Amino acid sequence: MGGLLDVRDLRIDFGRRRIEALHGIGFRIGEGARVGLIGESGSGKSVTALATMGLLPDNAHVSGSIEFDGRQLVGLSDAGFARLRGDAVSMIFQEPMTALDPTMRAGRQVAEVLRLHQGAPAGRARERVIAMLDQVGLPEPERIAMSYPHQLSGGQRQRVLIAMALINQPRLVICDEPTTALDVTVQARVLHLLDEQLSAAGAACLFISHDLAVVSQVCDEVLVMYRGDIVEAGPIAEVLAHPDHPYTAGLIATARIDQVEPGRRLPVIEDFWERTGGRP
Repeated sequence: MGGLLDVRDLRIDFGRRRIEALHGIGFRIGEGARVGLIGESGSGKSVTALATMGLLPDNAHVSGSIEFDGRQLVGLSDAGFARLRGDAVSMIFQEPMTALDPTMRAGRQVAEVLRLHQGAPAGRARERVIAMLDQVGLPEPERIAMSYPHQLSGGQRQRVLIAMALINQPRLVICDEPTTALDVTVQARVLHLLDEQLSAAGAACLFISHDLAVVSQVCDEVLVMYRGDIVEAGPIAEVLAHPDHPYTAGLIATARIDQVEPGRRLPVIEDFWERTGGRP
């Protein structure tokens, strides 16, 4: 039996040379599940998310299967994706300053998502937007709604994106490195907020990050991606405590440099491949 999101043998390559980014990955996300997708830059995490949202460039070639609630997304038309995005499936992007339109007030951008998918009249949409901005912890939501993105701090902009992603009560939220651009203090507050809002909405989440500590705060399960393949998967506590794959062991070790004895060389991922006779 499949999950809410069911990915099977997903392969993606780009351009005339058909440079492959994903090599036949598969995973499932059930209703309300929290799944982290971790790996170094270039491993294929964001490509996976963009394929699910129908946001890959025109030179991408996609094969395999991505089913959302039993509906096949591979080969879905632009119009089909437009009806899906922001409604049943939404995405929180890495850099809020580039994800938001600099020429539009924040409240109008959130309202546009609501009106597009639910046809809410302007007055009702504004009420819902103000309530949602307040719900994500923004002070003076009326003022925030009338502000342009450049007039807001990074943390405030990210909260606007969270409001935009959740206002239509989606069943799946994809978070692509949503706190990378924030400082540590703001990051902790935004992660706590996101955790609360996902729980309140009962939404499933695919949380993409290179940061194990961040993923462990939000997710129950984890997928480890390396060079376009998922090399390990399981409950996050289990994977962190007893990694099976050398790449996972390397990621964990390099994330725990505070535990390295003074004077000892810091670990690198290559150290763990050497123990298995080299990379696959």
